Amino acid sequence: MSKYLIRRVLILLPALAGISLILFTILAMAPGDPFEELATNPNVPPEVRMNLRHQFGLDDPIPIRYLRWFTSMVKGDWGFSFVSRVDVGALIMQRLPTTLWVLGLAQILGLLVALPVGIYSAMRPYSLFDQISTTFAFIGFSLPTFFTGILFILFFSIYLDWLPFIYRADISGSGWRWYWENIRQVIMPVTVLGLFQGAAMTRYMRSAVLEVIRLDYINTARAKGLSEKVTILKHVVRNALIPVVTLIALQIPGIFTGAVITEQIFRVPGIGSLLITSILANDTPVIMAITFVFSCLVLIFNLVADLLYGWLDPRISYR
Repeated sequence: MSKYLIRRVLILLPALAGISLILFTILAMAPGDPFEELATNPNVPPEVRMNLRHQFGLDDPIPIRYLRWFTSMVKGDWGFSFVSRVDVGALIMQRLPTTLWVLGLAQILGLLVALPVGIYSAMRPYSLFDQISTTFAFIGFSLPTFFTGILFILFFSIYLDWLPFIYRADISGSGWRWYWENIRQVIMPVTVLGLFQGAAMTRYMRSAVLEVIRLDYINTARAKGLSEKVTILKHVVRNALIPVVTLIALQIPGIFTGAVITEQIFRVPGIGSLLITSILANDTPVIMAITFVFSCLVLIFNLVADLLYGWLDPRISYR
């Protein structure tokens, strides 16, 4: 397994380099100027804007700019934000804990909903429970998060006045009061994202269990006298999780994409809202850093999924 892991990591490195080159070229060729406000300000001489562009190397050819950016990135220097004038790495690290907190809870909620509901629906296909869960699953992943987010705000914040609809990272207080306020403000964004992810995973889990439960080795396990609980948990669920692991691995970067919308709705000060703000301000270093991180997540979680396959199914070997 160690040789397989080393070989996959070595394959990831040129892939990341190619992705970074494509992203940097697209952003460099995109229209817009981060110093456009200075150009429209009559109080700022044109020489100041030209000096700033020369200082940040924006007038250099794209290959030179890319090599300079890539070399700095390898050294751990992600550059400076044109808008906030702070280090990009520090800016991202300020927002990352909030995003991980919200998205981590959302993914856990989605799994807690999808696994038991999908398994129970597959064990009793076409029953009343299966029909109800299937209906809610279709509704869940058919409705976009911005629509359900607005519905949650209207019902739980405006109509019932139970939950705050604006996420605050600077809650004052201490002890249980501080924990309770943080839990209250995270309930709606986590629920919106978690149920959206859980709806899709429920359908995958049900289909995977239905496919595995009809195989011959499951009937053999029952014929050997294994209890239904052991047969389901040890043999059916473990093998049915393989396609679900693939879905989860591919959904992780998608969760960050969905968080861009959800964070805007609930004003969550995370990576998603930072990306939107940077796009509107044409803050290229921040946009490049965030999109590159998303690309890394796609490759990393695909590698994690490949490693989990061998643990779930002993027939899979690493070569």
